[in-house]
Amino acid sequence: MNVTLNGRPTHHRTVSFDAPTNRVQLIDQRLLPHQFQILATPHYRATAQAIRDMAVRGAGAIGATAAYGLAQGLRAFTGTSPAKFAAHTHKVYQTLAEARPTAVDPLNAMDGLLRALLPGATVAEQQALALAAAEQFAQDNVAHCAAIGQHGAPLIRAGQNILTHCNAGWLAFVDHGTATAPLYAAHAAGRQFTVYCDETRPRCQGSTLTAWELAQQGLPHHIIADNAAGHLMQRGQIHLVIVGSDRVLGRTGEIANKIGTYTKAVLAHRHRIPFYVAIPLSTLDWQTPRGLDIPIEERADDEVLGAWGVTPRGRRTYIRIANPGSTARNPGFDVTPPELITGIITPRGIYRPQDLWRHRRQLGGPD
Repeated sequence: MNVTLNGRPTHHRTVSFDAPTNRVQLIDQRLLPHQFQILATPHYRATAQAIRDMAVRGAGAIGATAAYGLAQGLRAFTGTSPAKFAAHTHKVYQTLAEARPTAVDPLNAMDGLLRALLPGATVAEQQALALAAAEQFAQDNVAHCAAIGQHGAPLIRAGQNILTHCNAGWLAFVDHGTATAPLYAAHAAGRQFTVYCDETRPRCQGSTLTAWELAQQGLPHHIIADNAAGHLMQRGQIHLVIVGSDRVLGRTGEIANKIGTYTKAVLAHRHRIPFYVAIPLSTLDWQTPRGLDIPIEERADDEVLGAWGVTPRGRRTYIRIANPGSTARNPGFDVTPPELITGIITPRGIYRPQDLWRHRRQLGGPD
């Protein structure tokens, strides 16, 4: 998408790779919306740390980052022994896989990259194949998100108020986004509507990232407190909900997404408001049997007990807002059951969550 810097719009992708320096290049999302800066990670361990620290976040974006990070790590190997290269590959894979456990996209991206290495007869050939596969994953992510926009745009009507939760925009993917892709497509078609951005405590990705994106693209929007959604739904002021997901179970249709998604789904169901989930194919998990088996990331309690912001002089700082001495629980995700979901918007069309397994071949699943 385009980012306006110093009055000039410039196209950026959330994640890219600089082959001559073997560095992964990321928009540092910890600094937004106050500062736009590119972070270049020098080695795979730094790339994993960027995922862990949420310099990059969002299912597709960390999927592409993990793929690039795996290629980065393999390209840094200097030997010629296939056995040592295989051991090194396993080490790099595990380091990146453990950075954040809930999203399935990084695993799917890296597993696809490992399959792409099989035709390589030498270490050098496999290193070249690794980078090509990472680039292909990023390209596919862009294409999938664009297709989600085309399939989802007809859901959006002029005059609607549409609720989002967290950030499933282009910052969460390589470009376009998932939940925002239908918004951007409908806006480009000339439809006028308003987006309500849940602030999405504790890291406030809605108020910092989604709102920044929408402002950059010129879409009318309001930031609302997380607890305001029920009030607005009760008064008929929200007409549609579109969210993203970090993992969708192909067998059951359950979705794991940012904490608070389940709450919004319950509220939408109570008020008979359509609730859609937008995902690329890499977010589908065909193996995990039930939602209770999804690993839910528990993050540091300082995210709940305080907040990051900028001072009047522009200095980024952390401020404690909670009672001194109190501790917090900070699960990063929750799981929404399929009966609360109207449909899942994919690059191949819109499906009821209960129908994913029946259409698994069309969606790239197992035979």
